[in-house]
Order: sequence, then structure tokens, then C-alpha cells
Amino acid sequence: MTTHHRTIEAALARIATGYVFPERTAAIDALLRRQLADGAYDGLDERELCEQVTDDLQKACPDKHLRLLWSEEPQPMDEEPEDVARARFARYAREHNYGVRRVEQLDGNIGHLDLRMIAPAELGGPATAAAMQLLSTTDALVIDLRQCRGGSPAGVQLWCSYFFADDEVHLNDIYDRTTDSVRQYWTLGHLGGPRYLDRPVAVLTSEATFSGGEELAYNLKALARATLVGRTTRGGAHPTARFPVAPHITVTVPTARSINPVTGTNWEAVGVEPDLPTAPEDALTTALEHLRAQLHR
Repeated sequence: MTTHHRTIEAALARIATGYVFPERTAAIDALLRRQLADGAYDGLDERELCEQVTDDLQKACPDKHLRLLWSEEPQPMDEEPEDVARARFARYAREHNYGVRRVEQLDGNIGHLDLRMIAPAELGGPATAAAMQLLSTTDALVIDLRQCRGGSPAGVQLWCSYFFADDEVHLNDIYDRTTDSVRQYWTLGHLGGPRYLDRPVAVLTSEATFSGGEELAYNLKALARATLVGRTTRGGAHPTARFPVAPHITVTVPTARSINPVTGTNWEAVGVEPDLPTAPEDALTTALEHLRAQLHR
């Protein structure tokens, strides 16, 4: 058995036991094994293998979170201790300011929040509260998710909570295959900063907006709390686990799925559509025009 063959076997085993839609795993298994038998992966280096297998996975099952990832640095094949993984991610989140790239006041007293990731609530809570405190005196707000590529469901819950009056708004449900259970996400009753109520909000999106960034946009749109401006997002709605299958290769396996209580579905494979379709580079200008028109009614 070749190295590539062993890598794909390990990835298929993880997909079979963990993928949130077990009924789809047979088609995935059949396609990758057919590609192996046909020599489709022969002669590829590891990075090329990841790209080709990911493309094949998407053909068998169009799930944007289902993929092989290559890393330049080797990774341990044994499962990383939970405390080590948490400490490593905490450092990463801190180095990226818990996703808050910029908070500013624009002309006309309109706030601008540039959010690049959705940090877990237990890590990002103080940064979230600080950002919302700085924005609390503005008359309208732009949440810029054009470069937000994901994050934590509980972090999304925290951000959403700032835009509703109490803890009685049902935001999202997540079904987990591993436990065969559904977790509900509602707005939070206690927040570290002031809520942003009774003022217009616009959310900027692009083709790069992904996963947790998409959920934030989707929730606010479904609940009619914000106007979305930009392009349809990338379309990844499934919380995902990562498993090393070779020293430089990880398979990402969606183990859960979102179920929005308003729409009954989610944004997987279709993305979140904007209310005002606009080129991403023009989205901020369009959003500001929209918000100023609302303020001057």
C-alpha cells in the first residue's frame, strides 16, 4: 500500500465514523477508491494530493468543510491533549485580537466594526464588550464580515446577543452526530457591554465570508435585524473536527449541522445572499448610503 493510499484510507475512516450525513459517506468512499484504482493520485506531491482529493470530495458531496488540508510544519499523529490544544488556540486568538481588527466612528456618527474571526465567547468576551462599548454612542452600525472566515458558534451567540433586548431570541440550533443531540442557542441575558438596540445595522459580506462569519450574517438577516450588503458568501454551515491522517495532512470532517429556527435550514453550499448585492469593494459605500437614508427618514 502506498503512502497516498494509507492517507486516503485514514481519511475515509474518519469520514465514515464522523460525517454528519452518514448516508452520503458511501458515495464519497466509492469515488475516492475509484480514483485510487485509476491512478488519479499517482505522482502527486502531498500538497497536490490534498487539492485533488478535496476537489473529488466536493464532487461526491458538495460540503465546503469536507477537505484535506496540507501544512508545511509536521504535526503529531497522536491526538493532541485537550489542554494543549486550548492553550495553542488561545494564543492564536489573542495574537489576532479575538477577531476585532478595527472599531471606528465614521462620518455621520456611523460605527464600523471590522471582524475577521469569531472567537469563542470565553476568550473573546472582553474584546467584544470593549468593541460594543466604543460603538454604543453611534446612530447606526456597519459590521464588516468581508474577511471573516469562521469561528465559534458560542462566539456568534455572544455577538448576536448585543443586537436584541433580552434572552428570549432563538438564534440557531446545532445537531451533533457524535452525541445524536441538538443544542439550542438563544440570546444571552447578561452581557459585558451595552446592547445595540433600535438602530439600523448593515452587514458586509463577500465570497470569502465563511462558516461562523456566515452564521452571524445569516442569523441577523433571518431575524430582520440587519441589512446584508455585498456578495453571496462561501457556503459552509457545518461545525467541523480536524484529524491528522499523515504528518503534513489533516482531514476536516463536518460532525454537526446548523438548523436555523426561522428558516428551518442553513446556508450550506448556497451561501448567505445579500439584500443589496454589491461588489465587495463597493459594499461599505453602499451600506453607508443605505444607513444614512434610513437615519434621515
